[in-house]
Amino acid sequence: KVTIDYGRPALKGRDLTVLLKELPADRIWRAGENQVSTLTTDGPLAFGGKKVPAGKYSLYVHAGENGAWALVLNSDLGVPLGKIWDKAPDNMKNEPWPHLEGYSKAIGDKEVLRAKLKASTSATPADLFTISFAPKGTGADLTLAWGKEAWSIEVQPAK
Repeated sequence: KVTIDYGRPALKGRDLTVLLKELPADRIWRAGENQVSTLTTDGPLAFGGKKVPAGKYSLYVHAGENGAWALVLNSDLGVPLGKIWDKAPDNMKNEPWPHLEGYSKAIGDKEVLRAKLKASTSATPADLFTISFAPKGTGADLTLAWGKEAWSIEVQPAK
């Protein structure tokens, strides 16, 4: 069983290439909106041939300036909102939020996977950022899509 929990930001008429220019210097994006995006797996998986043990991971994307994207899984599950925003409502103060600034310095050493995503053009533009699985053999293709762009990686059970 694999579960991905993430917020779904909308383009709302904005251009994705303009949004990507707003990324921090390390070009890491939280792969969602608001709270930290997570991937949980009950068993070991291989992403593009790279193995990851069972567990829960924060999910990020490295969006290289050259257009190459990579899926990033990290064992650090985020920082309590109250630590990064002093006006956080009481009911949200302890909720995990992604490392929005300084990912490489703050938690880069806790990365468990960085695997290249294959870029393509989406047949149907997606205003809402979407992460999906499509069955393929004994595994699936994991696809991230936003606007006219899509990025995918093969996911297989690992031993």
